[in-house]
Amino acid sequence: MEPLDLTLRPPRSCYAELDGLLLLPRTIDKLRAFLPGGNPGGYIINGRIKGISGYLLERLGVTEGELREAVARAETEEDVAAWLRENTDSTQYPAINATLRKIKPKHAENPEIFAEIYAETLAAHPELERIMDIIEADDRRAFGSAVPD
Repeated sequence: MEPLDLTLRPPRSCYAELDGLLLLPRTIDKLRAFLPGGNPGGYIINGRIKGISGYLLERLGVTEGELREAVARAETEEDVAAWLRENTDSTQYPAINATLRKIKPKHAENPEIFAEIYAETLAAHPELERIMDIIEADDRRAFGSAVPD
């Protein structure tokens, strides 16, 4: 897979799916940004607090390093999806998706740090209640029309 520069555009939507799993394309984009020649910009899997991609990996039972290696070896996203099916319980994908759709800032590893990270977006969109919607709005705030569909 080719590296990505996430200073030019954000990773794909939290709602994008691969192999029936929400957030997987976004997580792959973040990991591709860490490949040689890529640039993650401000995007992370885990940082001061566990990010939503970190939560996804935790629920899948794989580490960031393991998935990063799978992405580095993969020629296509389907290769990554196949690796995940071999190394996780894909019957759990629907339950993981259901949880991802419900997570709120109060569920963050540290809600205060989450609020600090997304302060500008939360101030502009106090109506947003779910983490994935806040992240989507944050990408739009930061990148405007460069946000992929």
